[in-house]
Amino acid sequence: MTTVIVLLRGINVGGNNRIRMAELRAALAAHGFVDVRTYIQSGNVVAEHRSRSTAVVARQVESIIEASFSLQVPAIVRTRAQLLGVVRNNPYPHEADPKRLHAIFLPEPHSQEAIAGIAQLQESLWAKGSNDSVGFAGDVLYLHTPDGFGTSDLAKALTTRSGRLIEGGTARNWATVLALVDLSA
Repeated sequence: MTTVIVLLRGINVGGNNRIRMAELRAALAAHGFVDVRTYIQSGNVVAEHRSRSTAVVARQVESIIEASFSLQVPAIVRTRAQLLGVVRNNPYPHEADPKRLHAIFLPEPHSQEAIAGIAQLQESLWAKGSNDSVGFAGDVLYLHTPDGFGTSDLAKALTTRSGRLIEGGTARNWATVLALVDLSA
């Protein structure tokens, strides 16, 4: 069995895609997931699964959610080892406030075109006085918002539908990332 961390995109946000975590745990357990645990209400699951392929697990979770809840919800799956790598690769290790740092998990590594577009946007926002920045590592973007996530133009460009520069990602604040590492131990 492999420990997997499932990150669901857009669950229980603004009253949309409502799924009770107890019902999600039960649905996953009924389909072969073992020791299913959830963290907060925003679609964070830690479980044991027979497959070592995160892509296979993601497709299975998406199918279970569609069959059980009639919702199409993207799932991004990482192993515990991969999540530990996300923590190790953090380019902002000195940020003391975990609400000022977010990991945006992507279904695949970002393209050079996306990186160039984000870098260009970041520089234009710096010229306007922004302190926000992005670090890149494979299939994760690290978003540092020292002045706050909610007021960050860079965060809006990376995470909202209207301004999204990347597709298919799901963001978690650093406190959640660390909690998932602990929960998966």
